[in-house]
Amino acid sequence: MRRRRALAALGAAVLAGALVWLAWPEPPPFAAVRAAHAPSEALLLDRHGRVLHERRADARERRLPWTALDELSPAVVPALLAVEDRRFFSHPGVDLRALGGALLAALRGEPRGASTLTMQLAAQLEPSLRPRRGARSPAQKLRQAVFALALEARWTKAEILEAYLNGVSFRGELVGVRAAALGLFDRAPDALGDAEAWLLAALLRAPGAAPEGVAARACRLAALGEAPPGCAELRALAERALGRAPALRPRAAHAPHLAARLLSSDARSVRTTLDLALQRRANETLRRQLEGLAGRNVRDGAVLVADNETGEVLAWVGSSGPLSRAPHVDFVRARRQAGSTLKPFVYAVAFEERRIAPATRLDDSPLELPTGVGGYRPENYDRRFHGPVSARLALGSSLNVPAVRALELVGVAPLVRRLRGLGVAGLERADLYGPSLALGAADVSLFELVSAYRALARGGVAGGLRVRADEPTAPGERVLSREAAFLVADVLSDRGSRSLTFGLESTLGTRHWSAVKTGTSKDMRDNWCIGFSRRYTVGVWVGNGSGEPMWDVSGMDGAAPVWVELMNALHAGDPGEPPEPPPGLVRAAGEWWIAGTEPAAGLAAAAPRLARIVSPAPDQMIALDPDIPRARERVLLRAEPPGAGLSWSLDGARLGSAAAPLLWAPVRGRHELVLEDEAGRPLDAVRFVVR
Repeated sequence: MRRRRALAALGAAVLAGALVWLAWPEPPPFAAVRAAHAPSEALLLDRHGRVLHERRADARERRLPWTALDELSPAVVPALLAVEDRRFFSHPGVDLRALGGALLAALRGEPRGASTLTMQLAAQLEPSLRPRRGARSPAQKLRQAVFALALEARWTKAEILEAYLNGVSFRGELVGVRAAALGLFDRAPDALGDAEAWLLAALLRAPGAAPEGVAARACRLAALGEAPPGCAELRALAERALGRAPALRPRAAHAPHLAARLLSSDARSVRTTLDLALQRRANETLRRQLEGLAGRNVRDGAVLVADNETGEVLAWVGSSGPLSRAPHVDFVRARRQAGSTLKPFVYAVAFEERRIAPATRLDDSPLELPTGVGGYRPENYDRRFHGPVSARLALGSSLNVPAVRALELVGVAPLVRRLRGLGVAGLERADLYGPSLALGAADVSLFELVSAYRALARGGVAGGLRVRADEPTAPGERVLSREAAFLVADVLSDRGSRSLTFGLESTLGTRHWSAVKTGTSKDMRDNWCIGFSRRYTVGVWVGNGSGEPMWDVSGMDGAAPVWVELMNALHAGDPGEPPEPPPGLVRAAGEWWIAGTEPAAGLAAAAPRLARIVSPAPDQMIALDPDIPRARERVLLRAEPPGAGLSWSLDGARLGSAAAPLLWAPVRGRHELVLEDEAGRPLDAVRFVVR
């Protein structure tokens, strides 16, 4: 009687299912399910589609890329079917024998499951079929069975198996066989052995069970197989794999800072302009250099490599990673004191405006400039002065006093405008810097410096850098003349021009043509090496994110070795030819000149020093003294060197000769003093205030 009631109930269920079938929506195609599979990891790809960095984007679960059946170990599917669905290949989606047995067990008060693997997949695909409050309702069970029948009618058995294995939860947040294999056993799905396969199958009914419970169940189930692993082996493996939190190591972790910038839950796969091989090399070269400097209190560094023609970033190393105390800070974008890295642009503007030429003599002697907070006394790195030196030698050897004198000729505000045009966008108001801007008083980023030096490599044409492959190339904009950019590049590539400070055989030499500048900020807190060839611009920063000073580490010791190694690697097998001089330059007396400024035939190669204003100082504020009678109060106007043909112009009106110092009766207000040559052409100008 009890059996007849059970069979009647089964017949009623089948009839009801047939009625529901007529109204049930069509299951999605297998191809659509596979295409919609979204890994929880976002991928940063290089220019060739290779994985640069893998970063988690879904905080709820861990899914990896889809795994096809032919990518699985042959041990997995037999273990799965032995546990979950022994008659999988013989039933149409619903196992009537298992269902009848479940009904009889229920009548005896011994409930057990009868869901086939196909029915479980139906619940994966259709959210409304998932249990509520721990159990499915009778209506859900019926619809689940009907959905399974529909799946079997439209999908192959292999497709059902494959989709199930990619969507089933194994343990914790691990979803899919690939995530489980790597997260629990640190093995690819095709490398799983019999013991791992039986443990995975045992986890399906109780994903959160203790290791000993999973091992015991796996031992009982494995006995059903032909050559079961030993129970001792299963217990040991379960303890190793399940006795800790699942750990999925990223497939690649070469660009964490760029990944944090570009990847998100909405951007799961971003193709960049970077090159994986170069990125690895840059990471390794920087790490090796910093390990060698660890005893000199150096922990942080960054590298940026750009293609000059396209502006594509080829390598972006934002930090030294585990060596750093601030590994999450992207030092490619962080602002640090510029050191001497801005000097080339001071000279570039001075060359372009024809205020000086590479052969012009600049005075490297003690200098004190008045400022609003006292006197400013620039010194050279070696604390020595060299007297009159050419602008070529002053720039190449990174002398400080001549750079300040060149900035006086150019003006702080005009230089700030040029630097902004070159990509150094984070500069403050010009009046906040004063003459110390020439020596790196401004805070800049490695990204900005590489952008600016790339403009020098392109003959004065600035353009933005890009890191996404789908970004368009930024249009170029001329910021410096071709002639000025070439002159600076020629100086920075000349070993002789830097010999005064660095020697002829310094570590800056490469196997090909290159132009390079180092920089060290106050108290050795920042260390730079930026340079370029015709094809590439490479920038390196070394220092401490905390701002602690390094111990006796200059640009030559810190950043330069990394720069040289990467430059040589980029030009392996490439001779790296020097750029061609632009038409606006002429060669005379052993030096390059902008046409029209070259010396007449027979004159010495070195041009005389260009006269400049030494008093008053730029932006000086002069306060009238109430204790001095107004008729006797004077301000000293002095040019250096004095010349018979020089004259003063104040606020547009001729003031008198500058052949000797002039005492001027001050007038309250803002003034502009101009030093002119005998033809009335301005040689220098300063603005100052009398109050």
